Amino acid sequence: MAIVALQDVHKDYLTDGQPVRALQGISLAVRPGEFVALMGRSGCGKSTLLNLAGAMDFPTFGTVLLDGTPTTLLNDAALTKLRREKVGFIFQSFQLLPTLTVAENVELPLLLAGKPNARQIAGEKLLAVELAGLDSRFPHQLSGGQMQRVGIARALVQSPRLLLADEPTGNLDSTTGALILDLLKRLTRELHTATIMATHSAEAAALADTVVRLRDGKIQELARN
Repeated sequence: MAIVALQDVHKDYLTDGQPVRALQGISLAVRPGEFVALMGRSGCGKSTLLNLAGAMDFPTFGTVLLDGTPTTLLNDAALTKLRREKVGFIFQSFQLLPTLTVAENVELPLLLAGKPNARQIAGEKLLAVELAGLDSRFPHQLSGGQMQRVGIARALVQSPRLLLADEPTGNLDSTTGALILDLLKRLTRELHTATIMATHSAEAAALADTVVRLRDGKIQELARN
């Protein structure tokens, strides 16, 4: 079964009182272990699609199923639980808290959820992203690539079913970015998650299993690599 499925999804926003259609009739299913890249110009709907897939926003029409659950049928408490347990978010700007150490940044979602053994789990995820031994450093003591690895470890700390990455290599040089993409692809396979990445980079998209090209809120092309 697909981890996330969008079924004839439309999304409208109001701009200056006028409706603007951000997505038009999107149908897409992403399976466990699949790495999907979303490509297209700014404003084509990539970020909107990520937000809908992660239950951060909801369709105007159509259905989004996250691990088999229709997101529009859930109340606020159930949505918060679903996002916390099922979805990991990776950001272009890393979003690390500067006053916390590497280990504290990674374990924070577990502490907020009241989970036991937070430091141990954080250490395991840091090992998975090849950052063992850096747990006591602060973000300003890390390279850009290391900060993104911390962001990935934090996204993985609750063992999510779905990873959403918004331009994860946008602030990195090409060599470091390639290493991060290789890491994401490997973890997607090993952990049997589904990963959806928004990117402007054709080189980044070439590493994905599936490339979805968006234009004016519609799927222009879907290609398997």
